[in-house]
Amino acid sequence: MDEIIKINNLYKSYGEKEVIKGISLDIYQGEVFGFIGKNGVGKSTTIDCMVGIKPFNSGEIYLDGFSIKKDAIKAKKTFGYVNSEPLCYETMTGREYIRFIASIYKVREKDFEKRLYELATEFDILNDLDRLISQYSHGMKQKISLISSLIYNPKILILDEPTVGLDVMVSQSLFKIIEEYRKNGKTVFVTSHNIDFVKRICDRVAIINNGKVIYLLDLKNKPQYREHLEEIFLSVYSSDMKEEKVGKTQTHTINVENKDYR
Repeated sequence: MDEIIKINNLYKSYGEKEVIKGISLDIYQGEVFGFIGKNGVGKSTTIDCMVGIKPFNSGEIYLDGFSIKKDAIKAKKTFGYVNSEPLCYETMTGREYIRFIASIYKVREKDFEKRLYELATEFDILNDLDRLISQYSHGMKQKISLISSLIYNPKILILDEPTVGLDVMVSQSLFKIIEEYRKNGKTVFVTSHNIDFVKRICDRVAIINNGKVIYLLDLKNKPQYREHLEEIFLSVYSSDMKEEKVGKTQTHTINVENKDYR
């Protein structure tokens, strides 16, 4: 499979506090990749570096072959991004905001109208598109953020806690769209505290702690990982976890047979 996201030896510090400590990951075209961990271990910081929000100390990040440091504009054209906290221009209506995002990516008017109708219908917000975003609930703002990230049909979709504020029906719509992305050979990189969500949609999952990838699990080819993902996740942060396990190198693959995860 072709690599579409490559994170190579990424380091990021805030002053003297080192938050990301040499993360390396290869994410492939056509897969849904989960990036999970408890609060404060470096998930959102990694994503902020990926999408160009924050600079990093050293390492490289490539999106569809473009360096986020050296070719930032080209790299940013390859992905749609949904923040864990939806950030929209609240003086605009939903339709105006989505049109604004579409214009940045030069979406043709005919394609825009068709795509907007499909997505707004799928996310059950069609009748609210002409209301000011300032009048929206958190969940409605999240829907607008999702539609804005999908309106230009990017190769890569980066989702940071995408289900927060979404009801069950809309979450099902998100599942459907992610599945369509996978079938069309596109890539989804997602963080979530919802382990059931991750288990359901992801092909592979990285579990991080203290700025390092502890486990890289192939859920697609090792169904026992999917079945016991919550147990594996909790083992990373358990109080009796050996300190040396935390320091293991990224891309380590857990031996579920030895850990009775069968």
